[in-house]
Amino acid sequence: MFLTDKKCVPCEGGVAPLKGQELRDYASQIDSAWRLLGQDKIQRNLDFTDFKEAMGFINDVANLAESEGHHPDIHIFYNKVTLELWTHAIRGLSENDFILAAKIDVLYTSNASLKRTA
Repeated sequence: MFLTDKKCVPCEGGVAPLKGQELRDYASQIDSAWRLLGQDKIQRNLDFTDFKEAMGFINDVANLAESEGHHPDIHIFYNKVTLELWTHAIRGLSENDFILAAKIDVLYTSNASLKRTA
């Protein structure tokens, strides 16, 4: 099953964060533009033509995050957006982070109205 076919599940803690080979296996299923920050977070930088386009994308990500019940940390710098994912309840990465990352990847690549910069 693809990550995009899965749904995030509530995490209240009590489970160990992903580590080692399991973490690498999940990372291999998302766009290589996502960077692993230690073993605790994943991060992706995205470029847009202007602020309005970046904010439109952020609003789409916000709607997706609400529907999944899992929310990224979002940083915006005019036409640049940085997204960070991690599961706060376990202070590390869970399957939810990779599910949301995969769905963000689809959102970013499939939105034909975006005229992104290189």
